[in-house]
Amino acid sequence: MKVEGSAALVVGGASGLGEATVRALLAKGANVTIADVNADKGMALASELGERTQFVSCDISDESQVEAAVARAAESANGLRISVCCAGVGWAERTASKRGPHQLMPFETVLRINLIGTFNALRFAAAAMNENEALEDERGVCINTASIAAYDGQIGQIAYSASKGGIVGLTLPAARDLAGRGIRVVTIAPGTFDTPLLGALPEEAREQLGAAIPFPSRLGNPDEFAALALHIMENQMLNGEVIRLDGALRMPPK
Repeated sequence: MKVEGSAALVVGGASGLGEATVRALLAKGANVTIADVNADKGMALASELGERTQFVSCDISDESQVEAAVARAAESANGLRISVCCAGVGWAERTASKRGPHQLMPFETVLRINLIGTFNALRFAAAAMNENEALEDERGVCINTASIAAYDGQIGQIAYSASKGGIVGLTLPAARDLAGRGIRVVTIAPGTFDTPLLGALPEEAREQLGAAIPFPSRLGNPDEFAALALHIMENQMLNGEVIRLDGALRMPPK
Protein backbone atom coordinates (compact mmCIF):
# COMPACT_ATOMS: atom_id res chain seq x y z
CA MET A 1 0.00 0.00 0.00
CA LYS A 2 1.39 3.37 -1.00
CA VAL A 3 0.96 5.69 1.99
CA GLU A 4 1.59 8.97 0.18
CA GLY A 5 -1.69 10.46 -0.99
CA SER A 6 -3.79 7.79 0.73
CA ALA A 7 -6.66 8.59 3.09
CA ALA A 8 -6.13 7.13 6.56
CA LEU A 9 -8.29 6.84 9.66
CA VAL A 10 -6.69 6.55 13.12
CA VAL A 11 -9.18 5.67 15.83
CA GLY A 12 -7.83 6.69 19.21
CA GLY A 13 -5.52 9.07 17.35
CA ALA A 14 -5.50 12.00 19.78
CA SER A 15 -2.74 10.71 22.06
CA GLY A 16 -0.23 7.94 22.73
CA LEU A 17 0.27 5.27 20.08
CA GLY A 18 -2.47 6.76 17.92
CA GLU A 19 -0.99 10.26 17.93
CA ALA A 20 2.43 8.90 16.96
CA THR A 21 0.79 6.99 14.10
CA VAL A 22 -1.03 10.12 12.92
CA ARG A 23 2.24 12.06 12.84
CA ALA A 24 4.05 9.26 11.00
CA LEU A 25 1.30 9.02 8.39
CA LEU A 26 1.39 12.76 7.78
CA ALA A 27 5.16 12.68 7.42
CA LYS A 28 4.66 10.02 4.71
CA GLY A 29 2.18 12.20 2.83
CA ALA A 30 -1.15 10.66 3.88
CA ASN A 31 -4.38 12.56 4.55
CA VAL A 32 -5.45 11.62 8.08
CA THR A 33 -8.75 11.58 9.93
CA ILE A 34 -8.31 11.50 13.70
CA ALA A 35 -11.20 9.83 15.53
CA ASP A 36 -11.20 10.02 19.30
CA VAL A 37 -13.53 10.35 22.27
CA ASN A 38 -11.36 13.19 23.62
CA ALA A 39 -12.54 16.10 21.48
CA ASP A 40 -10.28 18.71 23.10
CA LYS A 41 -7.08 16.77 22.40
CA GLY A 42 -8.26 15.64 18.98
CA MET A 43 -9.17 19.12 17.77
CA ALA A 44 -5.97 20.58 19.17
CA LEU A 45 -3.87 17.97 17.37
CA ALA A 46 -5.70 18.43 14.07
CA SER A 47 -5.27 22.20 14.36
CA GLU A 48 -1.56 21.80 15.06
CA LEU A 49 -0.95 19.40 12.17
CA GLY A 50 -2.74 21.41 9.50
CA GLU A 51 -4.83 21.00 6.39
CA ARG A 52 -4.20 17.32 5.66
CA THR A 53 -5.72 16.41 9.02
CA GLN A 54 -9.31 16.45 10.25
CA PHE A 55 -10.87 15.45 13.56
CA VAL A 56 -14.07 13.50 14.18
CA SER A 57 -15.45 12.97 17.67
CA CYS A 58 -15.95 9.23 18.09
CA ASP A 59 -16.82 6.82 20.89
CA ILE A 60 -15.52 3.56 19.46
CA SER A 61 -18.16 1.53 21.29
CA ASP A 62 -20.95 3.46 19.51
CA GLU A 63 -21.42 1.89 16.09
CA SER A 64 -23.15 4.93 14.59
CA GLN A 65 -20.25 7.19 15.60
CA VAL A 66 -17.68 4.77 14.17
CA GLU A 67 -19.66 4.47 10.96
CA ALA A 68 -19.79 8.27 10.69
CA ALA A 69 -16.04 8.59 11.30
CA VAL A 70 -15.30 6.04 8.58
CA ALA A 71 -17.63 7.86 6.19
CA ARG A 72 -15.80 11.14 6.81
CA ALA A 73 -12.44 9.51 6.17
CA ALA A 74 -13.76 7.83 3.01
CA GLU A 75 -14.79 11.14 1.44
CA SER A 76 -11.34 11.29 -0.17
CA ALA A 77 -11.35 10.93 -3.96
CA ASN A 78 -9.42 7.66 -3.66
CA GLY A 79 -11.50 6.35 -0.76
CA LEU A 80 -10.33 5.15 2.63
CA ARG A 81 -7.22 2.99 2.20
CA ILE A 82 -5.70 2.78 5.69
CA SER A 83 -7.37 2.19 9.05
CA VAL A 84 -5.51 1.98 12.36
CA CYS A 85 -7.36 1.30 15.62
CA CYS A 86 -5.50 2.26 18.82
CA ALA A 87 -8.41 3.07 21.14
CA GLY A 88 -8.67 1.12 24.37
CA VAL A 89 -9.04 1.14 28.14
CA GLY A 90 -7.87 -1.00 31.05
CA TRP A 91 -9.25 -2.23 34.35
CA ALA A 92 -7.57 -3.90 37.32
CA GLU A 93 -9.58 -6.45 39.32
CA ARG A 94 -9.16 -10.10 40.25
CA THR A 95 -11.59 -12.80 39.16
CA ALA A 96 -12.60 -13.16 42.80
CA SER A 97 -11.25 -11.67 46.02
CA LYS A 98 -12.23 -11.01 49.63
CA ARG A 99 -14.63 -8.41 48.26
CA GLY A 100 -16.40 -11.04 46.18
CA PRO A 101 -16.55 -11.87 42.45
CA HIS A 102 -15.22 -9.58 39.73
CA GLN A 103 -17.80 -6.92 38.89
CA LEU A 104 -19.62 -7.62 35.66
CA MET A 105 -20.08 -4.03 34.47
CA PRO A 106 -16.38 -3.09 34.17
CA PHE A 107 -15.67 -6.43 32.46
CA GLU A 108 -18.40 -5.71 29.93
CA THR A 109 -17.19 -2.12 29.50
CA VAL A 110 -13.61 -3.17 28.74
CA LEU A 111 -14.80 -5.75 26.21
CA ARG A 112 -17.23 -3.29 24.64
CA ILE A 113 -14.55 -0.64 24.12
CA ASN A 114 -11.50 -2.76 23.35
CA LEU A 115 -12.94 -5.73 21.48
CA ILE A 116 -16.32 -4.65 20.13
CA GLY A 117 -14.94 -1.18 19.43
CA THR A 118 -12.06 -2.64 17.42
CA PHE A 119 -14.55 -4.84 15.56
CA ASN A 120 -16.66 -1.75 14.79
CA ALA A 121 -13.65 0.06 13.34
CA LEU A 122 -12.60 -3.02 11.36
CA ARG A 123 -15.98 -3.88 9.87
CA PHE A 124 -16.94 -0.35 8.83
CA ALA A 125 -13.47 0.44 7.46
CA ALA A 126 -13.39 -2.82 5.51
CA ALA A 127 -16.84 -2.15 4.07
CA ALA A 128 -15.67 1.28 2.88
CA MET A 129 -12.46 -0.16 1.43
CA ASN A 130 -14.51 -2.79 -0.38
CA GLU A 131 -15.79 -0.03 -2.67
CA ASN A 132 -12.29 1.17 -3.63
CA GLU A 133 -10.69 0.58 -6.99
CA ALA A 134 -7.85 -1.90 -6.52
CA LEU A 135 -4.34 -0.47 -6.75
CA GLU A 136 -1.77 -3.20 -7.37
CA ASP A 137 -4.51 -5.68 -6.41
CA GLU A 138 -4.99 -4.01 -3.02
CA ARG A 139 -7.93 -2.00 -1.72
CA GLY A 140 -6.85 -1.30 1.85
CA VAL A 141 -5.18 -2.34 5.08
CA CYS A 142 -6.63 -2.47 8.61
CA ILE A 143 -4.30 -2.48 11.62
CA ASN A 144 -5.58 -3.41 15.07
CA THR A 145 -3.91 -2.96 18.45
CA ALA A 146 -3.88 -5.87 20.90
CA SER A 147 -1.35 -6.30 23.73
CA ILE A 148 1.07 -8.90 25.00
CA ALA A 149 -1.46 -9.19 27.84
CA ALA A 150 -3.41 -11.31 25.35
CA TYR A 151 -0.72 -13.96 25.95
CA ASP A 152 0.87 -13.00 29.29
CA GLY A 153 -2.02 -11.54 31.25
CA GLN A 154 -1.04 -10.63 34.80
CA ILE A 155 -2.96 -10.86 38.05
CA GLY A 156 -5.91 -8.48 37.87
CA GLN A 157 -5.86 -8.24 34.07
CA ILE A 158 -8.64 -10.70 33.26
CA ALA A 159 -10.90 -8.13 31.57
CA TYR A 160 -8.08 -6.45 29.64
CA SER A 161 -6.48 -9.75 28.62
CA ALA A 162 -9.81 -11.19 27.46
CA SER A 163 -10.49 -8.12 25.32
CA LYS A 164 -7.03 -8.14 23.74
CA GLY A 165 -7.14 -11.91 23.27
CA GLY A 166 -10.32 -11.41 21.29
CA ILE A 167 -8.53 -8.98 18.97
CA VAL A 168 -5.77 -11.55 18.43
CA GLY A 169 -8.39 -14.20 17.68
CA LEU A 170 -10.28 -12.19 15.06
CA THR A 171 -7.19 -11.21 13.07
CA LEU A 172 -6.73 -14.30 10.91
CA PRO A 173 -10.40 -14.98 10.11
CA ALA A 174 -10.90 -11.31 9.24
CA ALA A 175 -7.90 -11.43 6.91
CA ARG A 176 -9.30 -14.55 5.28
CA ASP A 177 -12.75 -12.98 4.97
CA LEU A 178 -11.33 -9.95 3.18
CA ALA A 179 -8.55 -11.54 1.14
CA GLY A 180 -10.69 -11.89 -1.97
CA ARG A 181 -11.15 -8.12 -2.08
CA GLY A 182 -7.49 -7.28 -1.51
CA ILE A 183 -7.93 -5.93 2.03
CA ARG A 184 -5.29 -6.91 4.59
CA VAL A 185 -5.72 -7.23 8.37
CA VAL A 186 -2.77 -7.18 10.77
CA THR A 187 -2.59 -6.74 14.55
CA ILE A 188 0.23 -5.25 16.63
CA ALA A 189 0.59 -6.54 20.21
CA PRO A 190 2.67 -3.94 22.07
CA GLY A 191 4.48 -4.54 25.32
CA THR A 192 5.10 -1.78 27.85
CA PHE A 193 5.06 1.55 26.05
CA ASP A 194 5.56 5.12 27.21
CA THR A 195 1.99 6.33 26.77
CA PRO A 196 -0.11 8.85 28.75
CA LEU A 197 -1.44 5.96 30.84
CA LEU A 198 2.05 5.18 32.17
CA GLY A 199 2.93 8.87 32.26
CA ALA A 200 0.86 9.19 35.43
CA LEU A 201 3.15 6.76 37.28
CA PRO A 202 6.07 7.92 39.46
CA GLU A 203 9.41 7.97 37.64
CA GLU A 204 10.75 5.14 39.81
CA ALA A 205 7.87 2.89 38.79
CA ARG A 206 8.39 3.77 35.11
CA GLU A 207 12.10 2.88 35.41
CA GLN A 208 11.25 -0.47 37.01
CA LEU A 209 8.86 -1.29 34.17
CA GLY A 210 11.52 -0.44 31.59
CA ALA A 211 14.22 -2.43 33.40
CA ALA A 212 12.06 -5.58 33.19
CA ILE A 213 12.31 -5.57 29.38
CA PRO A 214 15.24 -7.77 28.22
CA PHE A 215 16.39 -5.48 25.39
CA PRO A 216 16.14 -2.62 25.02
CA SER A 217 15.66 -2.21 28.77
CA ARG A 218 13.36 0.78 28.56
CA LEU A 219 9.76 1.60 27.83
CA GLY A 220 8.75 1.41 24.20
CA ASN A 221 8.51 4.68 22.30
CA PRO A 222 5.19 5.36 20.52
CA ASP A 223 7.23 6.27 17.43
CA GLU A 224 8.40 2.64 17.31
CA PHE A 225 4.79 1.48 17.20
CA ALA A 226 4.11 3.97 14.41
CA ALA A 227 7.15 2.79 12.47
CA LEU A 228 5.87 -0.79 12.56
CA ALA A 229 2.41 0.35 11.51
CA LEU A 230 3.92 2.11 8.49
CA HIS A 231 5.90 -0.99 7.55
CA ILE A 232 2.74 -3.10 7.72
CA MET A 233 1.00 -0.65 5.40
CA GLU A 234 3.82 -0.80 2.87
CA ASN A 235 4.59 -4.54 3.00
CA GLN A 236 1.86 -6.39 1.12
CA MET A 237 2.95 -9.82 2.36
CA LEU A 238 2.06 -8.94 5.95
CA ASN A 239 -1.48 -10.21 6.38
CA GLY A 240 -3.42 -12.18 8.99
CA GLU A 241 -0.56 -11.86 11.46
CA VAL A 242 -0.20 -10.66 15.07
CA ILE A 243 3.18 -9.05 15.68
CA ARG A 244 4.54 -8.71 19.22
CA LEU A 245 6.40 -5.44 19.76
CA ASP A 246 7.85 -5.91 23.21
CA GLY A 247 11.67 -6.12 23.40
CA ALA A 248 11.37 -9.88 24.24
CA LEU A 249 9.29 -9.12 27.35
CA ARG A 250 7.27 -12.00 28.78
CA MET A 251 5.27 -10.60 31.65
CA PRO A 252 5.42 -12.43 35.02
CA PRO A 253 2.17 -13.18 36.89
CA LYS A 254 2.40 -9.87 38.79
